[in-house]
Amino acid sequence: MTDFAIREVSPTSSIPIVKRLAGQTVLIPRGGDFAQDITNRLTVLGARAVVAPVINFASADNSAALDEALSELQNGAFDWLILTSATAVDVLRHLRICIPESTKVAAIGETTEQALTFAGFRVDFVPTTDNSPRGFLANLPAGFDTARVLVPHAETSEPVLEAGLAEREIAARFVSAYKTVGVGLPSDVIEGVRDGSITSILVSSGSVARYLAEQLQPIPESTAVVCIGPRTAYDANNVGLSVSATATERTNEALIDALLDYLDA
Repeated sequence: MTDFAIREVSPTSSIPIVKRLAGQTVLIPRGGDFAQDITNRLTVLGARAVVAPVINFASADNSAALDEALSELQNGAFDWLILTSATAVDVLRHLRICIPESTKVAAIGETTEQALTFAGFRVDFVPTTDNSPRGFLANLPAGFDTARVLVPHAETSEPVLEAGLAEREIAARFVSAYKTVGVGLPSDVIEGVRDGSITSILVSSGSVARYLAEQLQPIPESTAVVCIGPRTAYDANNVGLSVSATATERTNEALIDALLDYLDA
């Protein structure tokens, strides 16, 4: 147990609550359900959570193409729906899209599966080792080579998946579902990172890592930078962030556990 652990007794029982993160201030640079769930978990552990998203999302420029593709999806035109980001999931939920039982859902990316679960969608396939477009292409589901596929994606997404499916002559339709927009952090949050009063930063995606690096570098060596999985850690390192710890699983619980393990080490 670390020297900042504090024990309290819950108001409804005699079971002690261990405040393992007492005295810690954690930056959550993303909003939505992710931020709410992480905030709840941190609060229980005694930490102060600072929610300050560095990214936001806007409608795709060609919304008519997206509307047409999603209408076809709901009418059963596709065998597989591939989702590569939590934001694509948010788009489906915002538009109240119903995925037919005949359409299987693949989740690529460390936060995508979690977002689908939060939104009440099922997940039929996740790459087992490398949860990235390259990992998906190396481990396609059975029968995928003859499938009709829909991929709603960010306007500026990397073409790895599109090129890989085209090379395999798979009938995949790619449609822009949203565009990512950077958000400036409040000055007090930037100052909190610079002076060390924000002690940890949780990174949930490569795009979050990129905008953090643009606004916060250099981040003090004493600040823990914790990533939700290997792919996010790879992207964070590529943009110059010094990753302190990486969650072993693609869940919020594992992200908090990685922070705890790092601070306890």
